[in-house]
Amino acid sequence: MAKLNFGGVEENVVTRDEFPLAKAQEVLKDEVVAVIGYGVQGPGQALNQKENGVNVIVGQRKNSKSWDKAVSDGFVPGETLFDIEEALQRGTIICYLLSDAAQIQLWPTVKKHLTPGKALYFSHGFGITYNEQTGIVPPKDVDVFLVAPKGSGTSLRRMFLQGRGLNSSYAIFQDATGRAYERVVALGIAIGSGYLFETDFRKEVFSDLTGERGTLMGAIQGIFAAQYQVLRSKGHSPSESFNETVEELTQSLMPLVAENGMDWMYANCSTTAQRGALDWWKKFRDATLPVFTDLYESVAAGKEAAKSIESNSKPDYREKLEVELAELRDSEMWRAGKTVRSLRPENQEPAAEENQEAFVEAVI
Repeated sequence: MAKLNFGGVEENVVTRDEFPLAKAQEVLKDEVVAVIGYGVQGPGQALNQKENGVNVIVGQRKNSKSWDKAVSDGFVPGETLFDIEEALQRGTIICYLLSDAAQIQLWPTVKKHLTPGKALYFSHGFGITYNEQTGIVPPKDVDVFLVAPKGSGTSLRRMFLQGRGLNSSYAIFQDATGRAYERVVALGIAIGSGYLFETDFRKEVFSDLTGERGTLMGAIQGIFAAQYQVLRSKGHSPSESFNETVEELTQSLMPLVAENGMDWMYANCSTTAQRGALDWWKKFRDATLPVFTDLYESVAAGKEAAKSIESNSKPDYREKLEVELAELRDSEMWRAGKTVRSLRPENQEPAAEENQEAFVEAVI
């Protein structure tokens, strides 16, 4: 384990140099890793482990879309693809990658297969941290840990195929065997992490829920919508409004920020943009700080978990979700976005000029 210094604050991290794939393969050589759930994180983690030489099987309901997807991805029924109970029985490490609501429902089945010496692996601290609401309390004689990739399963898989790695956090909740550390780090390397940084279950879920509701999804959509609305109300076209609000950020600026940092971006933009950004960023910080404080306190108090469990467990959840998603999808801003994306050079068809002429008609 290495220590990195972040502005005077030291953190424990594990890199692929100090814990190479060969070491991970050695640690996991006698394990059967059972990936339960083949939805958001399951495919990326299972496929990356498989291609990294780990003995991985998938547990999924038969005659489901996820079962069919696992088959199409190369998992073989009766060999590396089983119904959930059989996979639980065969696995020595149970990767519990169902949704939070589904984890609650399946927990009694999972628990009975957690025999001494096995390991229970999460990619989210939700079930353990909020166990008074979820009922997920593991037996004392199994290892319990998590590896949480800092991105979607799709990104984890894409970066793996590109020879890159998606950074992940790791945490140990329970070390029953004395091998929890080497098991969790080996799994973190096997799923394709760039490097692993240490956390605990509570901090992981608190930061994750705050981030999802904040700058990763909730806040960014709110800021996009506000700026787009102002530009449109002042007479700017849908194309101009969307490009200045979303397209330039996501396609041009954020990749450069990811590579070099925001300080580099400020130093290398036009002097007009530089002056404006320096003058306005603290105003946005001060305006949103109370909202983020309220958000974090709601997460820490368990209120966000309660809302998620209550909402996601209702039988009509999917129908209500579709209504809310349609509000985003059918908004002028994201209809404009669909058209703008179609006009990117890599997506253009021969009739792109007709598409451009029809732009206003398509989004208004």
